[in-house]
Amino acid sequence: MTSLATTPLLAAGALTAVAALAHLACIAIGATAYRWMGAGERMARAVEAGRLRPTLVTLAIAVVLMVWAAYAFAGAGVIGPLPFTRWVLAAIGLVFVARAVAFPWLKPLFPENSNRFWWVSSGICLLIGSLYGWGAAAL
Repeated sequence: MTSLATTPLLAAGALTAVAALAHLACIAIGATAYRWMGAGERMARAVEAGRLRPTLVTLAIAVVLMVWAAYAFAGAGVIGPLPFTRWVLAAIGLVFVARAVAFPWLKPLFPENSNRFWWVSSGICLLIGSLYGWGAAAL
């Protein structure tokens, strides 16, 4: 760990952990939270109908985000080392940046998601991906 990597990786880990918690909050709060987060009316209605799929999808995203946050914290030296930390951090950064720039092509696949969802989540993904990339490069 270098001091140049610490700050961006701490920020990336914290933002990723907050994103994971936001996904868990959607599960806990229910359809209102899905709507507020811009997930779309279809997803909110599925939650209201008691369908399991929205919960499983949201939980899977939260788990992935928690693992990614753990890698950021490992890279920053906050927790013990994890396997292939530098390469995994670089890959995570690429995934976040790809998600950010791919939203015009993803948007038609999820027509229920609001424009706010796409712009806000894409901006957040670009920021977080840049932090992971910066941290990985500085390791």
